[in-house]
Amino acid sequence: MRAYSLLLLAFWTSLVLSSGKGSDASCNVISSGGDDAPHLLNAVRNCETIVIPKSTTLSIRTRLNMTGLADRHISLQGTMKFEPDIPYWTGNGFFFPFQTQITFWILGGRDIVLDGGGTLDGSGQVWWDTFATNSSLLRPITLTIFQATNVRVENIQMINGPEWHNLINEGQNILYNNISIHAVSSSSHFAANTDGWNVYRSDNVVIQNSVIFNGDDCVAFKPNATNVLVSNLNCTGSHGISVGSLGQFPGMFDIVENVTAIDVSMSKAQNGARIKAWAGPNVGSGIVKNITFQNFVESQVDHPVIIDQCYMTNATACSQFPSNVLIQDIWFNNISGTSTGSVVAQLSCSPDGRCSDINVNDLHLSSPSGTARYTCQNVVVEGNSASLFPVCTVT
Repeated sequence: MRAYSLLLLAFWTSLVLSSGKGSDASCNVISSGGDDAPHLLNAVRNCETIVIPKSTTLSIRTRLNMTGLADRHISLQGTMKFEPDIPYWTGNGFFFPFQTQITFWILGGRDIVLDGGGTLDGSGQVWWDTFATNSSLLRPITLTIFQATNVRVENIQMINGPEWHNLINEGQNILYNNISIHAVSSSSHFAANTDGWNVYRSDNVVIQNSVIFNGDDCVAFKPNATNVLVSNLNCTGSHGISVGSLGQFPGMFDIVENVTAIDVSMSKAQNGARIKAWAGPNVGSGIVKNITFQNFVESQVDHPVIIDQCYMTNATACSQFPSNVLIQDIWFNNISGTSTGSVVAQLSCSPDGRCSDINVNDLHLSSPSGTARYTCQNVVVEGNSASLFPVCTVT
């Protein structure tokens, strides 16, 4: 029933966002031969429709603050290329304290459309190569939807993000449709942390009909992501569709609630359907509730189904200081495919009932050789595939 409700949400969102008023003024922005950021910002301030023509590549050398907009349509038909001036961006990228991030571009306000079939190019290769020898390097997020309501982003290619491609921060009624994300290194240095989307402190978000080839989470639901629908995604090389990580920061209570991920193809990935929470001393707390992973087809995935309440925590610390994140009302439905190892599903919870109402139905997972193993700890598994799991140790 909840998945059906969220599908209605997707329809409602697309309907609302396509019904804004028509534009009264239109501006074309073409390359100036220098930094095109000021010209683009000026056009956004003065025009309701902003067109970057198909033949144009804008060179973005300084940051883009497009907050507080209303009734704007950015038709990106050409390319916006964020030039890899590392000293400039590390000193001037918009800073977000959550997980210590910076971003090239913040887009916010109400009733905004970004579409056009064009490309956002983050020039990531220089960043990935530099990060390989400087792990403290802050790398920019390509696009951050910030304090925005009623935003539609569709028919856009995003390539070579230095780090995350999309952050939705304090947004409401946000729709992404038909997005192509591609971040693959041409050197020996990995395209690290190139998440497709991170949803943070946002409500009513839809991400659908997209193809992602990257080096970290395909989509991650970060603290206080609620009422989110992910549907019809094709993810390659990723870390999965992930709830979390949650409970990392002391004094913080993280919530992820009412999330459906449905019709997902996952290949050559580290994880498939995943929930991850921190344990150990001096961590936070939270709740994960009402989450459905449904209709996943997975190929060569290390961990097709996983709950990990010891994320980034060694076994000793996890035993002494269990996770403070409650995980409730979780559904893994109709998940099939192959793992790279013998363990195809792993539900590892902290003791004292921190996981409850964990349901598995119609799991059809195989290992490369031998019998596929389903493991669990500190959890009662329910559903028509519960018999695949051994009797779990529940404390």
